[in-house]
Amino acid sequence: MTTEITFPVNQQDITSFSKDRNEPKWFADLRLSSLEKALNLELPKPDKSRINKWNFTSFDFDAKTAGGEDFSKLSDSVKSLIGEEDNIQNLIAQKNGVTTFKALHDDLTNKGVIFTDMKTALTDHEDLVKNYFMQDAVSLDENRLTALHAALVNGGTFLYVPKNVEVELPLQAVYSHEGSFGLFNHVLIVAEENSSVTYVENYLSEGSNSEAVANIVSEVYVADGASVRYGAVDNLSETVTTYVNRRGQVTGRDASLYWALGQMNDGNTVSENTTYLVGEGSYADTKTVSIGRGKQSQNFTTNVIHYGKNSDGQILKHGVMKDSATSIFNGVSKIEHGATKANGEQTERVLMLSEKARGDANPILLIDEDDVTAGHAASVGKIDPIQMFYLMSRGLSKREAERLIIHGFLAPVVSALPIESVKEQLYDVIERKVY
Repeated sequence: MTTEITFPVNQQDITSFSKDRNEPKWFADLRLSSLEKALNLELPKPDKSRINKWNFTSFDFDAKTAGGEDFSKLSDSVKSLIGEEDNIQNLIAQKNGVTTFKALHDDLTNKGVIFTDMKTALTDHEDLVKNYFMQDAVSLDENRLTALHAALVNGGTFLYVPKNVEVELPLQAVYSHEGSFGLFNHVLIVAEENSSVTYVENYLSEGSNSEAVANIVSEVYVADGASVRYGAVDNLSETVTTYVNRRGQVTGRDASLYWALGQMNDGNTVSENTTYLVGEGSYADTKTVSIGRGKQSQNFTTNVIHYGKNSDGQILKHGVMKDSATSIFNGVSKIEHGATKANGEQTERVLMLSEKARGDANPILLIDEDDVTAGHAASVGKIDPIQMFYLMSRGLSKREAERLIIHGFLAPVVSALPIESVKEQLYDVIERKVY
């Protein structure tokens, strides 16, 4: 028996939405064809997690948010992430997919750097977007959720860094969500030859929230000699079911991509982070931290796939589980035939704080080439009583000793975030979720 799939929007809704945004015809057509595909494709199948009963289709598509660039109208929670208005250099803030504030330093504009919302990018930089949007890193017909994403994109950012341009100051995007809105956010980053950039994003929930969906896709393309640092803190509420797919295509020789991901959502989350190391000497470093609580279920899959010779891929994932939360940490290092001298290393560790919490760490090495190096490590367990005894013997309370151990356990990822205010926010999230 086949269950009929229904979405809150139809082809007429999408056509009207695209027309209101003055989108080019190719993108409007892509939306319609993607919706048709979403009706026939299956859900993704993350290893050891069953998501067929999760909510991915019950949401409101009306943003109910006014656009503008008035800093004073931003919420306190958003302001706490971006600091004082006079100190803002490069920022895009959106609420329910609508841009509410943006700033880009004149020096970057003069160098040809593009940092704008996806709506503007589709009209002002159509050819660039068309060359990359869901072409290589993520395919719109991979599964039902990628197709639905392509059909319903309603927020996100486009970042383009020209050849030989080094962006010294970080670029920041803040995406807030409220109510039952379905957020389909797309981030597209292109770093040309010998360029460098740091991009950091925050997802957060504001106000009262009801059952909703966040469908997030990021694509990063890195050319010869370029370097991209991508930091993220996801902190959506327990009523939001999240699908997040962050992909990197490191096509260039000696190119590098660094991921620092704080995945701190309170709702059910399925996340895939994949980096394709295509260029010779290409490098990927992926760090992920997560805390699960309540009854939420999480599945985090990290893939580094080696095609290039002398490529190097590093995976480090740490998670803390409490209450009745369940988390699956899958790590896959795949070295394809021909990727000689490649190196793939990974570590997954899960710390459980209660009897009912469940964690599963699964490191996987798939090697199709002889002349390579690879290794993995994994651990799942509770706080070491010897560590607790040592700290408490120095005068710390049990609570404070546990707190220090947890922060130390998560520090390898937290310390990698490149914006101090975001790092502090992640520390605050950790404190709130653990205690």
